[in-house]
Amino acid sequence: MPRILVSDPIAESGIERLRLAGDVDVKLGLSPAELVTVIGDYDALAVRSETKVTSDVLMAASRLRIIGRAGVGVDNIDVQKATERGIVVVNSPEGNTLAAAELTFSLILALARNISPADASMRAGRWDRKKYLGIEVYGKTLGVIGFGKIGMEVASRAAAFGMKILAYDPYASADRAREIGAEIVELDKIYTDSDFITLHVPMNDNTRGMIGAEQIAKMKDGVRIVNCARGGLIDEQALTDGLVAGKVGGAGVDVFTSEPVKPENPLLTAPNTVLTPHLGASTEEAQVNVAIDIADQIAEVLAGRPARAAVNMPSMSAVDLAVAKPYIELGEKIGSLHAQLARELNGESLHIDQVEVSFQGDFGNVRQGTVVRSVMAGLLGSILSESVNLVNAPLLAASRNVKVVESSSHTTGEYQAELVVKVTHGKGSRTISGVVFGDSDIRIVHIDEYRVDLTPLGAMILTRHTDKPGIIGAVGTLLGKNAINIAGMNVGRKAIGGQALMALLVDEEIDSALMTEIRGISGMETAQLVRL
Repeated sequence: MPRILVSDPIAESGIERLRLAGDVDVKLGLSPAELVTVIGDYDALAVRSETKVTSDVLMAASRLRIIGRAGVGVDNIDVQKATERGIVVVNSPEGNTLAAAELTFSLILALARNISPADASMRAGRWDRKKYLGIEVYGKTLGVIGFGKIGMEVASRAAAFGMKILAYDPYASADRAREIGAEIVELDKIYTDSDFITLHVPMNDNTRGMIGAEQIAKMKDGVRIVNCARGGLIDEQALTDGLVAGKVGGAGVDVFTSEPVKPENPLLTAPNTVLTPHLGASTEEAQVNVAIDIADQIAEVLAGRPARAAVNMPSMSAVDLAVAKPYIELGEKIGSLHAQLARELNGESLHIDQVEVSFQGDFGNVRQGTVVRSVMAGLLGSILSESVNLVNAPLLAASRNVKVVESSSHTTGEYQAELVVKVTHGKGSRTISGVVFGDSDIRIVHIDEYRVDLTPLGAMILTRHTDKPGIIGAVGTLLGKNAINIAGMNVGRKAIGGQALMALLVDEEIDSALMTEIRGISGMETAQLVRL
């Protein structure tokens, strides 16, 4: 059975799910060196934010197929190195959505009504009713930066409180925003027009430090800022300066540039703040949700199925997978056949320069990007010594200067949906196409200009020869003398007496000596053995 390592605390319900998928070891508090030592024994790794999955860890992970992060962010995982190693990285983007949204709105209300300082004052024996005069959120403008699932949940709660909602997200649907009661605007309008600003974006090169002194200077006097997304989105010193100067009326911060927070962090002594120790996902319900979600995704990948929320490859639902699965298999077979035919007789592979994947006809809901990945996985997996899969195939292609071109045409020809793959290499090019009949019957139907009908499975001899009497019989005679059974045969030709292509499916292995004899038959131009 697969072996699964849990290196951070996750809910017991998630661990129980994992035990259905493999042998589970729970080892908490491993040092980086200890993790490097043991990771080679495991097929899957489940973490939260404490474990640092570094390049060194991944280089030692000889068996690892999937890393599951029980939460939204993957800052503690070297995703690039995992991708290079062909390891799927998944997270749980929806498991803590409600928890994060509720904490965000709790901080908005706490800032509006000065709850934290009023509580501290009471505990110090004072009764400062006048000092902690608050504001109502009704009628105020809330600027939401990042209008994904959490941002939309925050907006729906703000709408219930009668707030005006501005949202910034380059990928958000304006129609969906209007349904919630929000208006999609430019980022600068968020800064200039909002009474409250909340952030719900990932940490990347475009968002790091996106609120600093320059942005704060544009804001309304007394603006209140909430960050329950990622530390580092806000320049902590600039925010502190704004609080001290009174430009910023209050800040609710749940995430920090360095966690746990260091004593010298300026926000610890800044006025008008509500600070919490990264509690966005810290509800009983959220912890159970993310643990179960990650466990289920790990089980799916270990069973050979795609994960729902992969960070480094396209995610697919069970319905999408059922539709795409035969095309993924077909793509892999076509890619492998291309690679094997692009070899010299001594087995040396020709350099692949370009791969053109064309979807001709009606492919419905098939995720075409995943099919392109399958073509590249089949192609490169037959060439490279390293492991190639749907995760790392695009990266490996790019690293070897293989240009990948994807196109689609809704024009239908002989078939309703035909996958056409053209590969260009040092000695020319070849085009192979295939179709899916019914739910799962995959066939190769064209090799270059030759019409064929091949089930791509098992060992196969592909020949190009002159279409004349005796050649096919001569091949059959040689195979018979060597006790090689022919399982199927298909012949395509341009014209009578012209050039022909033959595919022979055989049941037994064929050695190089026999292939040399076949190539020596009069009229035989090429003969290659492939295995699919």
